[in-house]
Amino acid sequence: MMIEKSNLPDGLNTLPKEDKKEIVETKKLAILSPEKSVEQIVRARFKDTPILIEISKCESRFTQLNKDGTVHRGRVNKNDLGAMQVNSYYHIDTAQKLGYDLYTLEGNLDYAEYLYKKEGTRPWNSSKPCWGSKEEIAMR
Repeated sequence: MMIEKSNLPDGLNTLPKEDKKEIVETKKLAILSPEKSVEQIVRARFKDTPILIEISKCESRFTQLNKDGTVHRGRVNKNDLGAMQVNSYYHIDTAQKLGYDLYTLEGNLDYAEYLYKKEGTRPWNSSKPCWGSKEEIAMR
């Protein structure tokens, strides 16, 4: 799989080549390893941003798809999608413009990373009582 420069989230195009290779390898893991659980993929993908791991755990319990194959949606807000519970009402247009498919694990994680770099944890503030203490510990 070839990751085009334009498919990398903002800020990653300036990374050294070896760092880009690791990002590409992580993206391949999400696509090529169906035997890996969503949790394993999320943990590998966000190992350097552990608050996103905690957010996924709290928001979806590391669930991208339901047992029937449909995308996992929020219980309170049905517009929240996938492992990172990205709200489609607010984010679908931007995600599509950037080439991210929120209905796939890869696209959901890619957009969550983009969103985190742009806005921090604010988009997930409704679940902060679950992950907030982890964020405070990580910042010390």
